[in-house]
Amino acid sequence: MLVMALYLGLGAAAVVWASLRGGASVWRLPVPAEPRFFGGLAAGIFVALAFVFGSRLSLHRFEWARDPHREFRSRLLPLTEGEIVILALASSLGEEMFFRGALMPVVGIVPSAVLFALLHIGPRRQHWPWTLSSLAAGLLFGAIFAWSGDLTGVVVAHFTVNFLNLRHVAQVELS
Repeated sequence: MLVMALYLGLGAAAVVWASLRGGASVWRLPVPAEPRFFGGLAAGIFVALAFVFGSRLSLHRFEWARDPHREFRSRLLPLTEGEIVILALASSLGEEMFFRGALMPVVGIVPSAVLFALLHIGPRRQHWPWTLSSLAAGLLFGAIFAWSGDLTGVVVAHFTVNFLNLRHVAQVELS
């Protein structure tokens, strides 16, 4: 419940911030051309699947990837399929509206990605790969948003990564 409040708070903060900036949209960048909706969507899906593939490959090859998986599993379970969908949806909407939609137009891609990564710092040193992958995701999501001018592809990408990885954590127990 606390996590849901955080994500709803991020989304609300994005909308408030945008209204304080003169009603700027948190979903679309003020670009002179029409947003590249379908291009952003395709880029988001491609990036998401690449991240998921990379995380699965890392789980099979590296202990540093298996430790956080086990820890997340012990902290998050039990999660139902519906809870995974809601958590993935809330996190993708709240974080993307805030970090890309509200923050990025003001501070730029790199600072918003760094702040996004700082939100993903775990309590132990083993979580650094998660933090670094969050930084990479923030940079790529920011680039997609800047190129497409529309947040849809980035939200779909974030949802896909979170949904597939949370589902994997919930279903696969590593030895």
